[in-house]
Amino acid sequence: MSIPAPRLSFGPVVLRLSIFLLFSLGLALRPVAAQTVLRDAETEALLADMSRPLIEAAGLQPENVEIVLLSDGSINAFVAGGQRVFMHSGLILAADNANEVQGVIAHELGHVEGGHIIRLGEGAQEATGISLLSLLVGAAAIAMGAGDAGIGILSAGSRAAIGRFLSYSRVQESSADLAGARYLSQAGISGRGSLAFFRRLQNQEYRLAIPQDDSYDRTHPLSGERISILRELYEADPGWDTPTDPELEARFQRVRAKLFGYVQDYQQTLVEFPESNVSVPARYARAYAWHRAAYPDRALAEATSLIEAEPRDPYFRELRGQILLESGRPQDALPDLRIATEQSRNNPLISALLGHALIATEDESNLEEARQVLRIAVQRDNRNPFAWRQLGYIYSQEGDRARAYLATAEYANLAGQHVEALRNARQAMQNIDEGSADWLRAQDIALVSEAAIDREEPRRRREPEELGTQ
Repeated sequence: MSIPAPRLSFGPVVLRLSIFLLFSLGLALRPVAAQTVLRDAETEALLADMSRPLIEAAGLQPENVEIVLLSDGSINAFVAGGQRVFMHSGLILAADNANEVQGVIAHELGHVEGGHIIRLGEGAQEATGISLLSLLVGAAAIAMGAGDAGIGILSAGSRAAIGRFLSYSRVQESSADLAGARYLSQAGISGRGSLAFFRRLQNQEYRLAIPQDDSYDRTHPLSGERISILRELYEADPGWDTPTDPELEARFQRVRAKLFGYVQDYQQTLVEFPESNVSVPARYARAYAWHRAAYPDRALAEATSLIEAEPRDPYFRELRGQILLESGRPQDALPDLRIATEQSRNNPLISALLGHALIATEDESNLEEARQVLRIAVQRDNRNPFAWRQLGYIYSQEGDRARAYLATAEYANLAGQHVEALRNARQAMQNIDEGSADWLRAQDIALVSEAAIDREEPRRRREPEELGTQ
């Protein structure tokens, strides 16, 4: 009786290795998972002013480039979605000055201007091509009985593909470094901050014991490599000794301090900004820290001291109004928020906060003013889900059901609640004149929501009756 020779099943081996490669490339290609976006009127104005000369130097239009702040403690920034630069809050807190952040922005704009998000796909396609070739050769070897050799081919192919992809990424990073240096030079901004920030990253690499002699397995060049190349460029540039505008630097220190007070534990804030420190940034940080820690009286005292020093500063007024509102005193918040809205020329984020305070008073006589300020807010910034939700409430109270549905659809669409967005968009379409601007907007939301639902649950398509379209 003979014992049959074992049959090698190469299918699972090929599948596991191919999945490993594609998963590895997917991690590199996919933008960072959804994170909390931090919206603040003062911070957004500062980032816009800091980046404008760099955007223009890159040959881009400032109104088309958006700097988005994410709540994330890591020191990172990246580009996604075309001309959108995402910055982590940890990067702002780690920076010593505005010039360092400008260096980071310049680098990220190099990715935008170079079209690296699109070209990253080209690198992945090339790497995948290497992988597929190795899969075919390796599978053939396994099928012919050379199991070990086949697995070796598959492994080598995966390694080659990943190595090729990482090499492609390092080339893009080096290109963005040089482009960023060019933008800083053309804008007359010193490269000192850029070098200082790379040195900070290098110190992190030292702490993590990352070898400094080989960047083969990395998506980015080693910081030491980047510093040696950029130092020569920056030091020879006419703008090397140009100081940062003092007003811009003062604004940056304010924003950094308020961000510190907002995202860090209040005890950490008091260590960084002790009460003996009576500077504007320190008081700003403590006001946010006390407010977040539910000490409204202490927060109000700090905010009031800031207003007494600068009574026409809209952001100090906004802060005190926010503290009063979120402490259950909406009526008391109205004077500060009205002044802040006026002094900021109807900044949409501040206007939305005023609208919220007017609604929170539960005084029907305030609804008309609330509707006006919220309409202005969404006209100037239609990406604020909070403002749309408040506006939907007002339309509902006024009996305008069609626009209440539309505003709620806008809110749900921005909040990623696709089923809710589709339901309300369809309800709005039934109650608004077909072909009107609002009807077309509702149709757009419905189409976008349907596509999102299909992507998320392709096997469970919603029927119209499930979505409330009777």
